[in-house]
Amino acid sequence: MTVALRFLSGADVDRALSMEQAIAAMREAFIQLSTGQAVAPLRAKTEIPSHNGTALYMPAYVPAHEVFGVKVVSLFKDNPAAGLPLIHALVMVFDAHNGRPVAVMDGERLTALRTGAASGLATDLLARRTAEIAAIFGAGTQARTQLRAVCAVRPIKQAYVFDKDRSRAEGFCREMNRTLSIPVVVADSQELLGRADVVCTATTSSTPVFRHGDLKPGAHINAVGAYKPTEREIPGETVRAATVVVDQRDACLAEAGDIAMPLKQGLITAGHIHAEIGEIAAKQKPGRTSDSEITLFKSVGNAVQDLAAASRILANARTMGLGTEVQC
Repeated sequence: MTVALRFLSGADVDRALSMEQAIAAMREAFIQLSTGQAVAPLRAKTEIPSHNGTALYMPAYVPAHEVFGVKVVSLFKDNPAAGLPLIHALVMVFDAHNGRPVAVMDGERLTALRTGAASGLATDLLARRTAEIAAIFGAGTQARTQLRAVCAVRPIKQAYVFDKDRSRAEGFCREMNRTLSIPVVVADSQELLGRADVVCTATTSSTPVFRHGDLKPGAHINAVGAYKPTEREIPGETVRAATVVVDQRDACLAEAGDIAMPLKQGLITAGHIHAEIGEIAAKQKPGRTSDSEITLFKSVGNAVQDLAAASRILANARTMGLGTEVQC
């Protein structure tokens, strides 16, 4: 018996799912995760130290969409210097009724889209309603979807980008100026961070990318870059001072250096995590309680996000006639 398997490229993924749809998908995914409706075992990983790389294997089952699947993603830190993407990935989707494979799609674009959309959701739930200035640390693919997502949920009027590679940062600014029709400029001083209402960190740094004292009171932070327990982008002082919200408690306690390192240093306890983002989306726990409060969303990524996005991408692709079907 042959089955039709749909292959979707990165361009297909981009066409099939808008940022607004992706944010809606993340809301649904995180509610299902935090309420126990979806299954997402902690991801497995293979370290490839000789090439400064890591491979991650992320399975999930989402009964609401009647699919299960797995994302295989690699992160090789030397790639950007060689002109290659930091991340390569594939997502495989299976029919939960019978285990039949139904789709294979580009995971690089999907990862960037769903990661940005998760920060968009967190910004919508946690940032001040009047937020209008954003700061982005990093100028890669992830940084682009972070800024797009923040602009989708708040009336952002200006954005600053912080990156060690000035030419890359300038290219980011030119592209995002055209895409978003707002001023996006290279930050020449860390002091400019003090203007930002929303801060996104999407870097490969293993040490904090800003000083706590440079933050604006009431700022909201989305931290998505660090994914190992020995690496962090956020100062421990900021984590201690902030209302901390995570994508998944167990995963962040096990994998997120932004949480694990302050824990080890005794700056916080596990109880310092206020909530999972799905608990706030489901109205089980409150979000921001004051305009002066610093809020921090820490995400290490979850396969439920990938599968929720992939399910919507596949449905839209079928309607739009995107991708290539092969008989297997």
